[in-house]
Amino acid sequence: MRRTGSAVGWPVRWTERLQPGWRRALAVSALVLAGSATVAGAASQNGIVRPGHEPARPSVALGRELYDANCASCHGIGGEGVGRPRPGAGDLAGAGPSLEGVGAMAADFYLRTGFMPLANIHAEPSAQRVLFTPKEVRALTELVASLGPGPGVPHPEGRAGNLAEGFRLFTEDCAGCHQSLARGGFVTGARVPPLQGVPATEIAEAVRIGPYLMPRFSARQISAAQLDSIVRYVLWTNHPNNAGGWSIGNLGPIPEGLVAWLAAVVLAVTCLAVSRRLRA
Repeated sequence: MRRTGSAVGWPVRWTERLQPGWRRALAVSALVLAGSATVAGAASQNGIVRPGHEPARPSVALGRELYDANCASCHGIGGEGVGRPRPGAGDLAGAGPSLEGVGAMAADFYLRTGFMPLANIHAEPSAQRVLFTPKEVRALTELVASLGPGPGVPHPEGRAGNLAEGFRLFTEDCAGCHQSLARGGFVTGARVPPLQGVPATEIAEAVRIGPYLMPRFSARQISAAQLDSIVRYVLWTNHPNNAGGWSIGNLGPIPEGLVAWLAAVVLAVTCLAVSRRLRA
C-alpha cells in the first residue's frame, strides 16, 4: 500500500477539511486549554496561586500579586470587602469582610495560623496547615497594613508577666470557654481550640482581635502588662506542675467527677463484699 503522507501531517490535513467556523472554534479551545495549563502551572498543589517568579524578599508588590490571585474574590480588589455575595459572582465572591484599617496584626494572625484562606465562607475558621510561605505571609501582611492605619504585630514579653496574675486573668476572662488549663472545649456554635503549642505572638493577637466568636479585649480592658501575664500563664500550661495528684489530662472537673464516682462505686462494692464475709 502506498503512503499518501507522513503520520505527522494528518492532523493538519484533517483540520483543513473542517468548515471555517469549526476551525475557529478549535483554535479558541486550544488557546483556552493552553491558558488553563499555564494557570495550573502557576498554582501549587494546595490550591494557592503564585506568581511565576517571586522576588527573594517580601514586599507590598508581591503581596498585591498574591492577594489578587487568592484573596480578592472574597475581600474585594481594594480590600473593601462586601457583607454578602454579589449576585451572579459566585458563592465566594465579595463575601469577606473589609480589610481597610485592620492593620498588620489581623492579617498576620489569620495567615500564620492557617485560618485563611477559607475553602468555604460558611465554615468555622480553625487552625489549619499554613498554605503560604513565611515570606508570602509577610508580603500579604505588608499589603493589608498598607490599606489603612491599624494595629501592628504585637511583641509580648511573656517572661515579664506575673504567673499568678496571668492565672487570675485567664480564669476570669478565658477559662469559661478554654477551660482553666487552656485545653479547649465546645460552646454553642463553635469549637474552642486548645492553646498548647500556640506561640506568644498568636496568643496576644487573638486577645486583641477576637477571632470568630471569641470576644475582643482592648488595651483598656487588658493592659499590655496584663497581656504579658496571660501569655506567660498560657505558655506555662504547655507543661503545668501537677504536684499533689493525678492530672487526668488536665481536662477539668468532668473527668475528675467521673473518677470520683468510680471511686465511690468501687468503695461501696468493697464494703458490701467485706460485710458479707463478716456475716458468713
